[in-house]
Amino acid sequence: MRSTNHLLFDRSGAVMWKRRWIALSVIVIFIIAVMVFKTLDLKKTLERSMEGYASDVSDQLTGGISSQLASSLTAASLLADHASEYQDSQELADTLMKETEKTEFDSYAVIFSDGTAIYGDGAAEDLKTMPAIQDSFGKGPSVDCVEGQNLLFSVPLCRDGTVNGVFVGVRRKENMQALIQSESFAGKGLNCIVDSEGTVVISPTDLKPFLQLDDIFRSDTEDRSDITKMRDDWAAGRSGVYSFTAVDKSRLIMSYCPLGVNGWMLLTLVPADLLSQETDTYVFHTFFCLAGIILACGLFLAMVLRFYRVGRREMERAAFTDPLTGGMNEAAFRMKYRSQAEKAPACTHAVIFLNIKNFKMMNENFGMKTGNDILIHIYKKIMENIREGETAARAGADHFFICMRENREDVIQSRVTRMTEAMNAFNEHAAIEYHLSAQWGVCVVDEPDLNIAVIQDRARIACRQYDGNSACCFYTPAMTQKIREEHELNALFDGSVENHDFQIYMQPKVRLSDGRPGGAEVLVRWFHPQKGRILPSEFIPLFEKSDNICRLDLYVFEEMCIFLYRCMQDNRELLPVSVNLSRVHFKNLNFLSEFVALKEKYRIPDGIIEIELTESILFDEQQRELVKETIVKMHEQGFLCSLDDFGVGFSSLALLKDFDIDTIKLDREFFMDITNSKARSIITGFIRLAKDMGIHVVAEGIETQEQIDFLKEADCELVQGYYYSKPLTVVEFEEWTASPRRLFPEGE
Repeated sequence: MRSTNHLLFDRSGAVMWKRRWIALSVIVIFIIAVMVFKTLDLKKTLERSMEGYASDVSDQLTGGISSQLASSLTAASLLADHASEYQDSQELADTLMKETEKTEFDSYAVIFSDGTAIYGDGAAEDLKTMPAIQDSFGKGPSVDCVEGQNLLFSVPLCRDGTVNGVFVGVRRKENMQALIQSESFAGKGLNCIVDSEGTVVISPTDLKPFLQLDDIFRSDTEDRSDITKMRDDWAAGRSGVYSFTAVDKSRLIMSYCPLGVNGWMLLTLVPADLLSQETDTYVFHTFFCLAGIILACGLFLAMVLRFYRVGRREMERAAFTDPLTGGMNEAAFRMKYRSQAEKAPACTHAVIFLNIKNFKMMNENFGMKTGNDILIHIYKKIMENIREGETAARAGADHFFICMRENREDVIQSRVTRMTEAMNAFNEHAAIEYHLSAQWGVCVVDEPDLNIAVIQDRARIACRQYDGNSACCFYTPAMTQKIREEHELNALFDGSVENHDFQIYMQPKVRLSDGRPGGAEVLVRWFHPQKGRILPSEFIPLFEKSDNICRLDLYVFEEMCIFLYRCMQDNRELLPVSVNLSRVHFKNLNFLSEFVALKEKYRIPDGIIEIELTESILFDEQQRELVKETIVKMHEQGFLCSLDDFGVGFSSLALLKDFDIDTIKLDREFFMDITNSKARSIITGFIRLAKDMGIHVVAEGIETQEQIDFLKEADCELVQGYYYSKPLTVVEFEEWTASPRRLFPEGE
């Protein structure tokens, strides 16, 4: 099951991507809208251009047609003049036939006032009865359209100042259609001649568009003001352009120009999209490409989103899931805490830190797989014992965090006890029983808005103070004060080294054989100008948590070398001195070189300086070989090596076999009950075994005469303790070694 904080992460991610998609959609819609707007604007611009183009072409064509009509009328006048000169009808007919072949007339006729007529080939005999011809007797030259859209160019015949006939030149419909046909507009334009009422005088080959003109004038869908303007233009003989939508929904542009004859107008019809067709194709292709690009981008973004979601789930799993337990890790725990507890009232939640003590030994004894299985078991039992609104997470290694909705110490202790019992339930079916020792630190959250990291640190601090006397340890401000004091001591370290606030003390070692000094152990004391005396128990464990202990050891070692150098300068006897070496040094494989450099700097002879190692340093399997090699190098560089606190560990006898130790120091615990026969036997056995192996023995912590008497009987070589002397300053030690003393002050 996925944790709540993961769901919150999903929701926030979904909202983020929803917003991005909305923004992207808005951008795409905006782009499309702009393109559509620009396309419509372009179409309107092209339509306006087409109107201008149609008007220009129509003007040019109008000029040509007007010239043709005037030319035909002039030709008719010339032929009428010829006709008035002939008396003989046959001769007139022959002449006119020859002359009309030179003109644009398709046929001709001469009609006399007495009713006689001469007809050319193709001329209709009913011309003489037509009203237009009869009207020509009483007026000048005229152009008329008769049924069938033929044009008649009529000119009166005058002889002796009297009209005695009419010459008629005929241009048939086909002739006129060829005249008005324009080669412009890629063959898609149509022209016709209409009268002032809109009646077609000469139609184009395709008459359909012009048969719809009446619909234009009657249509309620068109702009009536434009139609009115067009009528006014026709009445006034003005040119103009009019755009309209035909019955078939196509857009047309109609240009009209006056021909200057009979109030006739030349109309030119052109498709409005003639110029925009290629543009429309381009725009269509552009839109198609844009749609393809948008689709491709959409698919790409969908793939990116899918990969993002998959990747985010993987990142989320790595960032918020503990790889071992499959539950929340520390980062997820913090997020869950912030969502649940930060806005809760004070003292309603408690953050608990769990540390499994000595879990490393379990890994070494039973293997990593078993150790991991136990950690999974622990997490499972924790989750079984938490309630709704509470959470838990593994914080790495054998550490766990729990957030409980509790504030009473007795309730928390009771629940923690049940969890500890549940964790150890695996022992019921285990072949080898192993009890898990749990250390619990609890911080009751009295400041909900406090950073969760600070609260976790307080729980850790409480855990470090756990003493096992109760189920768990509760954080108190005094613990933080102690941490502050430790930080303060660390901050004072550098200045104290520079100011020599650290001073070396010497605790003598006495030979029991003759009561004379047999050496000394170098100790360190800290006297700070402001804080006064600071006990070793306060700063040694603290400095061992950092590299300060290594610097302090080097400082003490050099102070000791300075003391020995001064003894040599004063020709005083050099007593062997031992100096403690922290196990922290073994993190640096070449640490011994710094000590060797100081030894050579002050020209200290070989066999004088003894380096003390604690027995516990040899229990670390990973360091054993390194320690063994280092002891060999110590001997090569003229150092002696002693083993402090001997007998505390469970493998002490094996250490004497594996490591080339010069001296062992029997721990003071052996001498606390010197009357115990078993203790006396063990001490005697250690001393005898050491002598057989050529190892010196020092009994430390000796404070009573009874202990001295026993050690003398056991043939112990050296004794160190308050019975002879407490740790002394350098000056005090020099005075102590210079004064005569007996082995047994009380006398024997």
